[in-house]
Amino acid sequence: MPEGTDRTPISQQSASQPIQPDTQSDIQPDIQSEAAVDAGRLESLVAQLNPPVARILEAALAGKDISVADAVILFETTGLEFSALGMVADELRRRTVGDLATYVVNRNINFTNVCIKRCGFCAFSRDFREEEGYFLPVNEIIRRAKEAWDYGATEVCIQAGLPPQMEGDLYIKLCAAIKEELPEIHVHGFSPEEVLYGSIRSRCTIREYLRGLQDAGVGSLPGTSAEVLDQPLRDHISPGRISVDQWVEVITTAHELDIPTTSTVMFGHVETNEHLARHIALLRDIQQATGGFTEFVPLSFVNTEAPMFLKGLVEDVRSGPTGMDVIKVHAIARIMLNNWIPNIQASWVKEGSRLSQLLLTAGVNDLGGTLINESISTSAGAQHGQLMRPAEFRQMIRQAGRIPAERYTTYGLKRVFDQDDGQVDPLDLVGDNVEEIFGSYRKLVQLDTFRFEHPRQSTRPGVETRS
Repeated sequence: MPEGTDRTPISQQSASQPIQPDTQSDIQPDIQSEAAVDAGRLESLVAQLNPPVARILEAALAGKDISVADAVILFETTGLEFSALGMVADELRRRTVGDLATYVVNRNINFTNVCIKRCGFCAFSRDFREEEGYFLPVNEIIRRAKEAWDYGATEVCIQAGLPPQMEGDLYIKLCAAIKEELPEIHVHGFSPEEVLYGSIRSRCTIREYLRGLQDAGVGSLPGTSAEVLDQPLRDHISPGRISVDQWVEVITTAHELDIPTTSTVMFGHVETNEHLARHIALLRDIQQATGGFTEFVPLSFVNTEAPMFLKGLVEDVRSGPTGMDVIKVHAIARIMLNNWIPNIQASWVKEGSRLSQLLLTAGVNDLGGTLINESISTSAGAQHGQLMRPAEFRQMIRQAGRIPAERYTTYGLKRVFDQDDGQVDPLDLVGDNVEEIFGSYRKLVQLDTFRFEHPRQSTRPGVETRS
């Protein structure tokens, strides 16, 4: 457990300990009065709902944590109860983090799509025998990181497949190489699945491997490879994937070492409402113990190219969540996590800009990153592009009646745009030729330049650095 971490629920913390910088709490008296009136109207509305739903939402508005059984009831809402669900989530968001809506300027670098795992939901990975397998060498990864920095990025997100016979310290070497060239950039890298794989290949403990990443300069871990934290379900959709216990071990050990992480869920496939409620409750339990999660990110299942849907590998797979499902998951996440994880993020890559904007009225306070090279969702068939310009984020946020702010990875604020945008960001000047400037997954898998060669088969000099 990191020293000095406050385990008091957010709703009970002193006003002298704001979740965001003071800009969030600098509210004029007339605005405070207006907010109080709106809250009173909401409470009156909630009192008119069906009694079970009214009881749960009243408890949430009173600052109490709701149970798994309560969450399941909320997942079943329709009509007025569904509308009230979003309104309560939005009110809790306002009370906890105010009216700022944030984003981060970052770049995804998925350095290989070759993977030893065969997850039913993943359309990104390739077996090393397939013609579309690629592996970016260290100099190309650094080039992409430098390019992102020049375009204003403060973060690079490093995730990839699990290549066969990988050198155990590859992730540590990559992180160290990036930090040597760009000491000020934040490396948000290596999922729990990758940390586990690195530790196995290195023949060391998870803690020892995390210390190696920390010494190399990793700033935070993405809390991906979570899907739904229910072991029978994981065995059904992705046998051989990191187990629930292993995922929790990586995450909690990272938190103990003072390495923050995000948290996620993938929904809209074969999971039930109870699966989702239990998943969120488990994350809440971890946060209560460690305080190490910076955010929660619901991720819609994209079915278009997913093997378990396309090839019928898993029975009764849905074609992704409905629009109402998406709103419910984000709103219920806000209600369940509000006292403990202040930041709920909408993934514009999964949901698109229109639905992401709507989610800003249902408990969401963050829109994620610019990404520049989004590959994983794109390979699965997502149609929302690989880059979101900062000006586009700001426009979406303003249209939703909120105040845009650029943040750093761990939610410190870089700039608040409470008046106007000021100077144009370098990424805002990028035209429609995004693929020509930054490349794309579609082009990358066709290039021979970075074609993956298995260590046993390679004839290229220096390939041992990529094995």
